[in-house]
Amino acid sequence: MSGFDEYAALIRELSTRQRGGERAIAAEAERRRGLQAGVDGVGRRLAAQGERLDRLGQAVGVPMGSVPDAAAGAPAGPGSDPAAELAAAGRLADEADRHGQEAEALARRPVLLPTWSAPARAVAVYAGCALVGSVFMLIALLGSPLPVSGMDLVAALSCAGVPLLSFVAGQVVLARWGRPALPDPEAPAGRYAPMGFVICALVSPSLFCLYLILFRLLR
Repeated sequence: MSGFDEYAALIRELSTRQRGGERAIAAEAERRRGLQAGVDGVGRRLAAQGERLDRLGQAVGVPMGSVPDAAAGAPAGPGSDPAAELAAAGRLADEADRHGQEAEALARRPVLLPTWSAPARAVAVYAGCALVGSVFMLIALLGSPLPVSGMDLVAALSCAGVPLLSFVAGQVVLARWGRPALPDPEAPAGRYAPMGFVICALVSPSLFCLYLILFRLLR
């Protein structure tokens, strides 16, 4: 083989190796871009989870710490695979999202009768307060020392004071235990004041009239 042929063969081998090196460099660059895109995606998910934690913390009155940036996360151990570490971080982010959704669902449910609808909860609360008020009326009726004047006093209280107090008590209960820590924008707001006032205005006097009839019959 002449010197020119050897030179041409060396040039071809060098060109082949150069193309192979370029392909390897391109593949490595593509791999690094993929890893960086994955890291950026995990970072955005961590930032969103941090905002969710802050929102939940403000709703329940517990301050939350800041979530560290994914790009400045803990260094990988010796000999670890970056792609495997990134996949593990993605799985942890998925689990954190699931727990965050569960926490938000719980925060959007009130403490009092959480599985009930808002109108049904309000009816139960106002009816319960009116019932409790009627029990106090019965106690006052039975413990009245003066049958006539005492009964008149109880009647006046039952027609005016007890329904009003029952309504106020229902408002307080719904405001304290009937609202979720994290309001649901799709859920109806309010404590159903007109409905509560009607319930308290009807239940307490009605039960008082029933008590009065029974009291008259048993005397």
